[in-house]
Amino acid sequence: MKHAVEEGNDNILLSIIIATYNAERYIREGLLAVSNNIQAAYEIIIVDGNSQDNTVKIINQLHLDHCHLTSEPDKGIYDAMNKGIMSAKGKWILFLGADDRLLPSFNEILPELQDQHSIYYGNCRNGEHQLGGAFSQARLAKMNLCHQAILYPRQVFEKYKFNLKYPVFADYLLNMQCWGDKAIHKIYVPVDIAYYDMEGYSSTARDPDFIRDKPFFVKKHLGLFIYIKYRFRKFKESRKPGSKFF
Repeated sequence: MKHAVEEGNDNILLSIIIATYNAERYIREGLLAVSNNIQAAYEIIIVDGNSQDNTVKIINQLHLDHCHLTSEPDKGIYDAMNKGIMSAKGKWILFLGADDRLLPSFNEILPELQDQHSIYYGNCRNGEHQLGGAFSQARLAKMNLCHQAILYPRQVFEKYKFNLKYPVFADYLLNMQCWGDKAIHKIYVPVDIAYYDMEGYSSTARDPDFIRDKPFFVKKHLGLFIYIKYRFRKFKESRKPGSKFF
């Protein structure tokens, strides 16, 4: 199914979408990391969920160029991301959390953005730890990519959007849809994109509906062979004490 998305602007390479809610502790540093580090034509789209703290005040005080803010009640992070997509005008879209930090090395991936039918992705960092590497369908069946390291072409969202049924792992489902879509190329670039807080929402919240439905999505989007490998690996991992594989 196709979804209405704003037409792009040839002058804007990148739309950075940031969903916020009561993010006064993080938002200033996050926005400054974007504005200080990007060396390309970009826009920042902030979709705030009607914060009750000083988030909106701090954003307005920064007076950032190319920054668009809306603040209204929403249905969660992925609802905010879907709203941001609808108004994005860049050729590629990057999603960041308010507590993520874009890294200066991000600019190394920008010259690679040539094919508007391709997803380009790199790595995230957490302290001294690097999170990322190249992802095959088999690896994606086991674990998700950090969405902070993925630059999606606009065309992705003419086919797909975030499913609000899954409040924590809607991005995981989106990635399975994309990796199973032969019309969308996936290109890994070994560049550190962003600092990722591993104690954020997705690391602590639960999404039992997605955990229940994941095997179905693996089979549907990644194929029967990957599904069989996934089920066999899950069986082996389930026999190990403390396994977190799902």
